[in-house]
Amino acid sequence: MVKTEKSTSYMMDVVRRFKKHKLAMISLCVLAIEILLVIFLPIAMHLDPYTTDYSTYFGAPPSAQHWLGTDDVGRDSFARFISGGQVSLSVGIISAIISLVIGVPLGLIAGYYRGWIETVIMRLSDVFMSFPSMVLILVLVSVLGPSITTVTVVIGILGWPRFARTIYGNVLSVRECEYVEAARAVGTRDGAIMTQYILPKSFAPVLIAFTFRAAQAIITESALSFLGMGVQAPQASWGNILYEAQSISVLATRPWLWVPPGIALLVTILCINFLGDGIRDALDTKMVI
Repeated sequence: MVKTEKSTSYMMDVVRRFKKHKLAMISLCVLAIEILLVIFLPIAMHLDPYTTDYSTYFGAPPSAQHWLGTDDVGRDSFARFISGGQVSLSVGIISAIISLVIGVPLGLIAGYYRGWIETVIMRLSDVFMSFPSMVLILVLVSVLGPSITTVTVVIGILGWPRFARTIYGNVLSVRECEYVEAARAVGTRDGAIMTQYILPKSFAPVLIAFTFRAAQAIITESALSFLGMGVQAPQASWGNILYEAQSISVLATRPWLWVPPGIALLVTILCINFLGDGIRDALDTKMVI
């Protein structure tokens, strides 16, 4: 009962400190609005990012019918912008989840058991981190074929070492605590000790790493799509919308094609980073906000 009350009190303190972080709260609201818009706007407005509108000329400027004009094949640019937001955000979040699901158990096992298991897992993470990530991702995507699924899975798999190392360092200190030694002494199984005693005390930094990893994944997907190795047309992402606007004529005369996805990427990355800062400061009991 006392333990539950302490946990509840701690979580309330975390929430209170987070609410006082103005940038984090603003960022949370902006991200929530972004997610709601990319999910519900296509349904509410019947947006179609794939169909060519033959009633207007290709590359048309913004109008009442097409808020951001049309692209070079007559597709509605606003519909593609919103659809691209769905793809970019989903790639960032899902790939970060994949990295977390792989990295956290491996880091937990390496920190708890030590010995040869620790050596194998940590050296494997060194191998993954020693390769230039963008070059390795480009190679894997080119071999497997560029698609939303491929990009998401490859970015997710290559991102696990950060989570593994984050939780590994915390497990090394937590595993020596008295309550863990007491659990071992009464015969508690290793799996229960790791999940019930060690993981909850070590997981806070993982939440922070998750936000930054999601932001990094969105940047990576956008870079891949801009290079033509990410999400492929006719599917849209903010990255491949920017890719379609590479020519000088488009940059100079049709800013409505590339400014919205560029601003959306900038705002999204900044908001995710500010959210991560807020979570970090809220979980740090030494911080005074």
